[in-house]
Parts: sequence; C-alpha cells; structure tokens
Amino acid sequence: MKLDKIIAVRNSKTVYRDGNKCIKVFNEDYSKADVLNEALNQARIEETGIKIPKLLEVTMVDGKWAIVSEYISGKTLARLMEENPDKNDEYMNLFVDIQLDMHKKTCPKLNKLKDKMSQKISMANLDATTRYDLHSRLQDMPKHVKVCHGDYNPSNVIIADDGTPYIIDWAHATQGNASADAARTYLLFWLNGNIEGAEQYLDLFCKKGNVEKQYVQKWMPIVAASQSVKGNEREREFLLSWVNVVEYQ
Repeated sequence: MKLDKIIAVRNSKTVYRDGNKCIKVFNEDYSKADVLNEALNQARIEETGIKIPKLLEVTMVDGKWAIVSEYISGKTLARLMEENPDKNDEYMNLFVDIQLDMHKKTCPKLNKLKDKMSQKISMANLDATTRYDLHSRLQDMPKHVKVCHGDYNPSNVIIADDGTPYIIDWAHATQGNASADAARTYLLFWLNGNIEGAEQYLDLFCKKGNVEKQYVQKWMPIVAASQSVKGNEREREFLLSWVNVVEYQ
C-alpha cells in the first residue's frame, strides 16, 4: 500500500488514497477495540443495503491499525455546500433525505444507542443529581431500533461522480431512536458555528420525517451530555452548556 496521497487528517487518524482503496490509519495510541468495532459496524451496515464504501480489510501499517475500504470518487456534501452556496437548500434537502432513508433500515447486531448513551452519561463531568436526571430522561424516551449514524454531518456524506450518495465513518453507529441521531446532527452544526444551518436542518428533518420539533429538542441535553466525554475543552464546555437548557414542553 502506498501512503503518499493524504485525503483527510483528523485528531486521531489520517486517511490516504491508494488507487481504488481508501486507507484510514489510526494513531499508535488509538484503541484496538475501537478500530475493530468500527470495522465491524461498517461490515454490518453493508449488509443493510445502505450505500457505503465496501470494507476490504483491517490491517497494520508501520505498527498502526488501519481500515482499508473501497475509495469513492466524488465530493463530500460539505465541500459541495462550500463551493455552491446558491445550491444550499438543494443540498440540505438531499442531506436530510439520505438520513431519513438510513433511518428506515434496521441492524439488530449493532450496539444499542440507549446503552451507549447511558455509559457516556455516567462518565460525564456532571454532578450526581444532574446525571441521575439525565439517566431518568433517557430511560423514559421511546425505544426504537433504527440505524443511527451517531456522527451524521455533511462531511460524512460523499456524492459520487455518478450522483450516488454514500455515507462514511461508522465508528459511532448504533440502533435506536432516529430523533436522538437528529439531535446529534443539530449539535454538530452548532459546534461548527453554523447556527443557521442547524435550524434549517432541524426544520427540514421534522417536516420530512413528520416529527415534532419539541421531541427532537428533548433529546438534546441527553445527547450533549453523552457526547461531552470526548473532544477538546471548547467542545466539552459547549456541550455541557446544552445539558442545562430548559426542558421543552
């Protein structure tokens, strides 16, 4: 494998292209279990029929774990939105449609969203009373088994050269409530400083999915708390500030 063409750099990984292969190389200190779980998620999602790059192998490169997948020639929705601001509404509609199609799928072997969130809330830097309240709210939320991406944002959707949309990066995939997945996407827009985009996204998701906006909003403190255990200090502070928002009626 040639690792001379970098296509993306993240905090804990670097992504390369080698011909028709995409090689995601993780840092040396990255958890082996997390790498294998991401590969397993990807393999399981493949079986649902959702359009994703095919998993080819899990290997080691210079002592680092790597996931090798099919390379999809195209552009991310984030890049298309940046290059064609006049088409923002068209792209945002497409972004929501792809997510709603994903939520129609089930994958019984995926980890459960509620279990993952419960573990994360227990680890959050919050007082015991707040954690108890969040755990109670989480358990009271309806239990669903829809495929949830967990990090669905325009950077994780590739529009192939032939127009086919592919969803990438399945490290956080679970089965659970689609509105929790939507709450996560809404917060990701906020984290990127795109508040207008966040509101446009939420309006479209609720309208197209026939979901009450207040219902998605009820998930936001729960999702924010569970996400606050990772990321940098600025992200943690932002997410924890959402934990204390007034409960929506």
